[in-house]
Amino acid sequence: MAKNEETVKNGLFEVGDKNVAYQQFFQGQSYLNTLVGEKDINVGVGNVTFEPGCRNNWHIHHDGYQILLVTGGEGWYQEEGKAARKLHPGDVVVTHDGVKHWHGATKDSWFSHVAITAGTPEWLEPVSDEQYNALED
Repeated sequence: MAKNEETVKNGLFEVGDKNVAYQQFFQGQSYLNTLVGEKDINVGVGNVTFEPGCRNNWHIHHDGYQILLVTGGEGWYQEEGKAARKLHPGDVVVTHDGVKHWHGATKDSWFSHVAITAGTPEWLEPVSDEQYNALED
């Protein structure tokens, strides 16, 4: 069993279904449990779970933002031009409008966060294996 699998799978929010709607923007397997997805509410809220090694592509939120509330496991967050930040339960990340970034699990741990997102995402290139594999604690 990979590190933090039980903790993440038995976390505050259910893991949800395989994230097929966004699979093309992820390397590895992720899961999505939509917590708030009402059309008349201008933010989406979802519990996103990443298997070890899974991460999303670089992306930008236009005319909005993204707030990540880390709920389980270990992960990474990186903004373009900055060092990657290792994430643990209780960490909060605020990504401002127009900032290129990515986030995902560490190589050996499951990872989950609640994502509060406003605006329109622009999905960009994948995080290269070379770039990802160079990350160290």
